[in-house]
Amino acid sequence: MRHLLLLATLAVSLPAAAQEPVLEEIVVTADFREQRAAELAANVSVLDARTLEDAGVQHFEDVLLLVPNLNWSGETSRPRFLQIRGIGEREQYQGAPNPSVGFIVDDIDFSGIGMVATLFDVEQIEVLRGPQGTRYGANALAGLVNVHTRDPSDQFSMNAKLELGSDRLSSAGLAFGGPLASGAASYRVAVQNAASDGFRDNIFSNRSDTNGRDELTARAKLSWTPNSAWQVDLTTMHVDVDNGYDVWANDNGFVTRSDAPGRDAQRSGAVALRARWSANPSFDVISITTLADSSVTVSFDGDWGNDAYWGVPYDFTSATARTRRTWTQELRWLSQPGAELFSGTTSWVAGVYWLGLDERNDVLELFNGEIFRDLGSDFEADNLAVFGQIDVELGERTVLSVGLRGERREASYLDSDTIEFAPAETMSGGHVSLTHQLNDELRWYGSLVRGYKAGGFNIGPSIPAERREFGAEAVWSIETGVKGAWLDGRVSGSAGFFYSSRQDQQVSTSLQVDPADPLSFVFFTDNAASGYNYGIEAEAAWQLSRSWRLDASLALLRTQYERFDSPTVALAGREQAHAPNYQFALAATYRSPSGYFARIDYQGRDAFYFDDSHDQRSRPYELAHLRAGYEWERWSASLWIRNVFDETYAVRGFYFSNDPNDPLFLPQLFTRLGDPRQYGLTTTYRF
Repeated sequence: MRHLLLLATLAVSLPAAAQEPVLEEIVVTADFREQRAAELAANVSVLDARTLEDAGVQHFEDVLLLVPNLNWSGETSRPRFLQIRGIGEREQYQGAPNPSVGFIVDDIDFSGIGMVATLFDVEQIEVLRGPQGTRYGANALAGLVNVHTRDPSDQFSMNAKLELGSDRLSSAGLAFGGPLASGAASYRVAVQNAASDGFRDNIFSNRSDTNGRDELTARAKLSWTPNSAWQVDLTTMHVDVDNGYDVWANDNGFVTRSDAPGRDAQRSGAVALRARWSANPSFDVISITTLADSSVTVSFDGDWGNDAYWGVPYDFTSATARTRRTWTQELRWLSQPGAELFSGTTSWVAGVYWLGLDERNDVLELFNGEIFRDLGSDFEADNLAVFGQIDVELGERTVLSVGLRGERREASYLDSDTIEFAPAETMSGGHVSLTHQLNDELRWYGSLVRGYKAGGFNIGPSIPAERREFGAEAVWSIETGVKGAWLDGRVSGSAGFFYSSRQDQQVSTSLQVDPADPLSFVFFTDNAASGYNYGIEAEAAWQLSRSWRLDASLALLRTQYERFDSPTVALAGREQAHAPNYQFALAATYRSPSGYFARIDYQGRDAFYFDDSHDQRSRPYELAHLRAGYEWERWSASLWIRNVFDETYAVRGFYFSNDPNDPLFLPQLFTRLGDPRQYGLTTTYRF
């Protein structure tokens, strides 16, 4: 609370201006049609370019706490495993990729490998909470994160950014674009590289960069309108994230002693082609084709120490090399305005979607220099889906929306232990929603949604035969809420309630088969009988004056396993993992006509269970961030501080035995800490 009082004192000490502009309208691009956020029958959060620049520094991780009920697992150097409303993965999967949270960047599916989400030249990030059973299907059981980078423009512009900070942070980015000579096309190119030491000191190797970050992003976009019937958009990207992974210490601090520091790297190349044909007066046709090729390397020191530290030979290492290739094709037919069905009351969408995935994993684990595990595996999957949606105007103020999606998934898995699976599943989802304009300022919505997620299998010699495979999960979710704008558009907000019932809930648990061997830790997934998640989400923005703006969000969440038979832990009646009971974010932004600007963020999160395999919990924590600077006509410069009060907090936790000098070899809690205080200077040039 003292942190909040200090920040409030600083906020009110800045002068305010008198004029009172309105808030900008927010348009969501992740649905079938671009639509105002206020019209969606769901609780959606949108972080626009200004928010990303003022509240973030380099990565999506910087702004995660601004989104109600969005959490992440610190299993990797950058967020790769996300949870929405308590639903989502927390660690490296065993077997096949099977994400619960969809992650899309410019139409390209990076679900489960979302480390590519750097913030430079990003237009907005949309987070759709709750099952996306009609639009995105099996990869969006919990929700979707949609990253939309800046599009080409018909006017030339350039944006250069330079950043220096503590922890040897250095970052440089350049984005530019405009019309081509023909006048029918425009382009945009963005390139950025950011590097830092990673907030850890390894006293064994006497290095400060074993957890360092080195992140390169390059994008090129082309928009072409050859005639009135066609619109073609091409996106290409190359992202090379080559980070260290040395975050675990036996005393749960920032000083590490590992003799084999890990690596967390992802190199992705991708292309997306979106074409829109509008020659037919009754409907448009949209084709979206994407190709993505990613190489992911994850390695770590399993004992988090060295022989001298332990006093005995005790050395574990693990490394996974992954390659993933995806191909997607979507064809979508949308009714044209003025060509709706049933006397102009019903617009419609119909389409087909195909996803092909090919993934190779090579896992090598060593114990005291000897091979403990050497496993190679190949996984292939094809998803074919058909979908449709109608939106019916029941009157001037009421719209009914009904959507359905059917999906067939066929997969094959084979590894060097001769374990083989060939699962095939047919799944279905959809929604029924109603929106009603209560008055000029307030809109009500209600929806019933069914989402789904494919089943899978567990691998490893220690997995019991009866737990080798697990089935698909379904979520039924009821939502209702209100959205509105008041005071002539200077205040906007939303508040909603949701209740989700999880059927055949997939639960990831673990077991240390050999108490003396921390690398005998086995992860496996099983189906719980059922569980539920419910809560409240609210967001508000208030443009107090020409200079001042306040933003706030609040999430309240309750989760529970209703029935679950596990060989490792009793979960019935317990809260689900990575599902904090509350989360809040407050921000005050000051932007003066004279050029001065400042932003203050204060964010907090309740304690949460680290995992389903034990009952260890985090502590509640609050973080404060500051940014202040000056803007000229083309230049700007700002000073910023992340984690102003240097709060110590955990983003991941394990509970197992890892001390060979303990005669009882008892399990202990090991936590990965979030980033400590960091400060820096950012300069930008815009033309």
